[in-house]
Amino acid sequence: MKQNRLLALLFTSAVTCAPIATAHAQCVGDFNGDHVRDGLDLATLLTGWGGPNGDTNADGTTDGVDLSFILSGWGACPAPTGTTVLEWDVDPVVVPDVTLRDAITATGLPWRVKDTGTNIEMLLVPAGSFVMGCTASAQYGCSGSENPTHAVTLTNAFYLGRYEVTQAQWQAKMGSNPSYFVGYANSPSRPVEQVSWNMITGFNTATGLRLPTEAEWEYAYRAQLGISVTRTAFHNNTNDDSLLGNIAWFTSNSGSQTHAVGGKTANALGLHDMSGNVWEWVNDWYGSTYYSSSPATNPPGPSSGPYRVLRGGSWSNYSNFCRGSRRGVYTPVGANSGIGFRSARTP
Repeated sequence: MKQNRLLALLFTSAVTCAPIATAHAQCVGDFNGDHVRDGLDLATLLTGWGGPNGDTNADGTTDGVDLSFILSGWGACPAPTGTTVLEWDVDPVVVPDVTLRDAITATGLPWRVKDTGTNIEMLLVPAGSFVMGCTASAQYGCSGSENPTHAVTLTNAFYLGRYEVTQAQWQAKMGSNPSYFVGYANSPSRPVEQVSWNMITGFNTATGLRLPTEAEWEYAYRAQLGISVTRTAFHNNTNDDSLLGNIAWFTSNSGSQTHAVGGKTANALGLHDMSGNVWEWVNDWYGSTYYSSSPATNPPGPSSGPYRVLRGGSWSNYSNFCRGSRRGVYTPVGANSGIGFRSARTP
């Protein structure tokens, strides 16, 4: 009796719901994109029986193989391994640009997740192309290593920490806190600092996370899709150094110390403190002339060198160092109170 009622419901849904030909990209069989494989998706499959609608294995026909696939994956779409989904769908208040929202949605991946091993909140950055390199501000020009500007394409979406890694998150995983700015009421929410590139390798080994490449970092900072879009020195769409305080803790407003993450306006992807607070290590070795020979697709940085790259500037820097294209360098064994990091992960 119960099975008959279920079948009746499914076939009623099949009659009243228009079939959708394409499955959700990362959750095959989720035809209506609600992140659950359930009776509505089964109804779509049954409605399209014998044709292309409801075809999950791309053989051109909806049949028993597709039915088996739906039933075996019944229920909520799985989160990327090692994450908990906080929000599948992009919040238009956080990501107001419709082009960015559409690009994120098109991946089929959840927009906002929490890394289960560290409780680091991460946002999805979609694949795309952009122009990397020099964007001068009204007050400061570019250094030589920021040129030439060049088109870069990143072919894979990735997750990036919504905030810089905090002292609490580091200590929970590593058992100690190397930071200089401790002892304040909000110290656990301040970025961890005095961490070398080599120390972060240990953190990443323990967590399965990684550092972003330099190209990934700048692409995420700019939060713009397409090589023809307007490029500015700062991610709040301005070259005006006097407006940097809206998005960054730097020498003019920091009071000579770090601050709790997330206190300044985020960029167009919802990422906070990409300028200021602490410099952020990226994965790449530094090469002052690397941009002249950098691959156009997924540039990995030089194969070796004495220094690693830093991005974003810190609480102790002038606006010059907080520009989106500014490149910092430091020895990978070095650490100071102005250097922290932001985690990335591959879906």
